[in-house]
Amino acid sequence: MDLTDLRIPYLLPTALLMVALIFKAPTLARAWRDPDVRATTLLLGLATAVFVSVTPVSIHTINTMTGIPNIAAPWGYSLLTAFCATCLTMIMRWRDEPSNLRRRRMHRVYLIYSGIVLALWITFLLADVPEERIYDLDTYYAGTPWIREHILLYLIAHMASALVAASMLWRWLSEVESRWLKTGLVFLQMGYAFGLVFDVAKLTAVAARWADADWDFLSTRVAPPFALLDAILVAIGFIVPQAGPYLQDRIRDGAHHRRLRPLWHTLRMLAPAAAQARVGRWAPIDLRLLQRQQRIHDALLRLAPHLDYHLYARAYVAASARHDGETARGIAGAVTIQVAAAAYRQPPGADTDADAEPTANRPALIKTEITDHIDAISRAMRRTRATENIRLQATIAESVTPHA
Repeated sequence: MDLTDLRIPYLLPTALLMVALIFKAPTLARAWRDPDVRATTLLLGLATAVFVSVTPVSIHTINTMTGIPNIAAPWGYSLLTAFCATCLTMIMRWRDEPSNLRRRRMHRVYLIYSGIVLALWITFLLADVPEERIYDLDTYYAGTPWIREHILLYLIAHMASALVAASMLWRWLSEVESRWLKTGLVFLQMGYAFGLVFDVAKLTAVAARWADADWDFLSTRVAPPFALLDAILVAIGFIVPQAGPYLQDRIRDGAHHRRLRPLWHTLRMLAPAAAQARVGRWAPIDLRLLQRQQRIHDALLRLAPHLDYHLYARAYVAASARHDGETARGIAGAVTIQVAAAAYRQPPGADTDADAEPTANRPALIKTEITDHIDAISRAMRRTRATENIRLQATIAESVTPHA
């Protein structure tokens, strides 16, 4: 039997779920005590196992390796049933606050679906299904005692979980304010809708067999694509509310880290007052951002004796004539820091204009005009021509009207 071409539709969703599971593994390792993390990992693992088990190649392999025809059926249906139970309890975790009532409800779900899994195996062992059926087991054995109950049991359990989950989500959706959570719930609703189509198609094909009609195409052709969509969308629905904010924070922190690079490049020649812990390139981006911000602030404090308050004021007036307030503050701060950095590099004893600057103004300059606008200052340092023009204007203004 050539089954090599029948795994292709399952490859993409299986690969996506495995990638999600791999990315979730470090979180599980760090926070394995968190029940929500464990539940999410279990859900992804079950979804992946379901996809791996229900491909025609896997079905044939399981049957062949065990030497028991059609034993892949209770195996795959048990995984699907466990996945349904995990989905229901995950929704309860999200929707309800931790309480004894929530815990009892979740335990009840696990107890009911554990009973269903047990019943699936009992009905299969009692059934007589000697001929392997990879594609049409549900309809081929629709009238066979015990396997008939086996088929109805997993379909009704799947349909019940979809209806209950959709009902809970529908009542909850209007109360949700989080954009990521609402997106996840929409994916879940779509997934459960496709799951119901799968159940209806399967049950219709089985009922047709009972009526001596042949509507097997509903089970073998129509239902499988909806099962794939169901599992994919449900898995995405549970991933998005957790992965979305995480990725959003990483993208935001990464962009912020890159924006501060020009300013840090200017200040990095200032030696730290004490040895600092090194954060590697592969460290979390939020940690690298925090380190860069801290080093910038430390460098600015060391640069304080060279900051010229009047130069900043002149540069700000010149920049305000061409730019908005935030951009003007950024350019003025960039000019002031660049001049101060040049003065810092002067040999000891060299005469600089900044040495005459009243120190009383410097703390206010650092706090209100420099450190509060480091993003704007770093952006201005990318605009080298504009910053240089303002620096020349401020310098000319100083030579015409020098400060006291």
